[in-house]
Amino acid sequence: MTSLQNQHQQTQDEWMTRAKAVLPGGGFGNFDPSVIISHGKGSRIWTEDGAEYIDYLIGSGPMLLGHGHPEVLEAVIDQLPKGMTFFANNPRGIELADAICEAVACCEQVRFVASGGEADMYALRLARAYTGKNKILKFEGGYHGMSAEAQMSLAPVALKNFPEPVPDSAGIPKGVADEMLIAPYNDLAAAASLMAEHDDIAAIIVEPLQRIIPPVAGFLEGLRQLCDQHHVLLIFDEIVTGFRLAYGGAQDYYGVTPDICTLGKIIGGGFPLAALGASAEIMRHFDKDLVGQDHWLMQLGTLSGNPVAAVAGLKTMEILRRPGAYDQLRGIGKTLQEMQTDALTKAGIAHQLVGDETLFDIIFTDQPCVDYRSTKHQRPEQAALYNQVLRQHGVLKSPSKLYPSLAITEADLSQTEAAVEAAVKALVDQS
Repeated sequence: MTSLQNQHQQTQDEWMTRAKAVLPGGGFGNFDPSVIISHGKGSRIWTEDGAEYIDYLIGSGPMLLGHGHPEVLEAVIDQLPKGMTFFANNPRGIELADAICEAVACCEQVRFVASGGEADMYALRLARAYTGKNKILKFEGGYHGMSAEAQMSLAPVALKNFPEPVPDSAGIPKGVADEMLIAPYNDLAAAASLMAEHDDIAAIIVEPLQRIIPPVAGFLEGLRQLCDQHHVLLIFDEIVTGFRLAYGGAQDYYGVTPDICTLGKIIGGGFPLAALGASAEIMRHFDKDLVGQDHWLMQLGTLSGNPVAAVAGLKTMEILRRPGAYDQLRGIGKTLQEMQTDALTKAGIAHQLVGDETLFDIIFTDQPCVDYRSTKHQRPEQAALYNQVLRQHGVLKSPSKLYPSLAITEADLSQTEAAVEAAVKALVDQS
């Protein structure tokens, strides 16, 4: 028996033992490390111990078409023998840039990177280069990757008074906090007050749909007006919402155009690829010949514009452009929402459905969820049990969100509904 064959015959427990020996915390730092996924196909994934799940995690968002979509696979297989990466321009990357610029309102030009966190980091740097100002206003609970700025008040345990930032990670220099202002999401008055008090703000960065929290009426429009009034750039972090809420992203869906946006997940079709985009005037800071050494923003990456990721993203976007794709996705999402809220309401369990039909979750509270501090489970043990029973019945999701995909079938919906009924019964029995 070869070493490779032996590896494939190891049990889930053996894989976990190996992981704990070589990985901090026994995992990659992402999802539950006890779940070791062997493979996925369509709407399903299988773990190394043979368990099968309907996948509502979908790689944290990129697998909007499901796993192993045959047309995406065909495009990738066609590209592989032509070259996997070049560290140079290639036609497929240029085609993808063109497709993004055609689809996304704020993008006249884009620059590719390998991850959403990189895209957000460069977006902040670009805003500082363009405006000549340093401070960044972000919203408490907003996720913008792993840079030092992004790790300010992402998930603060200590709730300090606004606008004081709270670092969420060790190893961040104290000086980073001096350049960050924190406001509550959906509070336009708070943002306006900070803008009036500080004349050195380069940009506001915001998830148009913050994690799962939708913007209240007028909030995004108000941010756009504030930025115009104070000559500040508006950055939409569309790593999650780009090509999910609509083909043109959240800026199309909500009708508000930012100055800069970041994109990821779906545009790589399951491969590592992200981008930031803006007007040609703003993006000129990536071109030393146009702006000179002092205003040039250096950016390079070994896998930027990778052709395999580019063809996967191009094919994914082509499929999403087909008539009815987003109606189908929203129909699936609405069915998943209604089966949960109907069952919980019938059982008399206090809850809020928070999010969009394309991305949402159940929060066990009787209070409206409008920002980071209000979007909390009043009884966290209910959420833990609910998700635990769903998994026991073959439904895999993040503890904090559910991603519908176009691969979900009627059989999947029926199984999910049965799992929801079992989870609700468990909550009733627990109370």
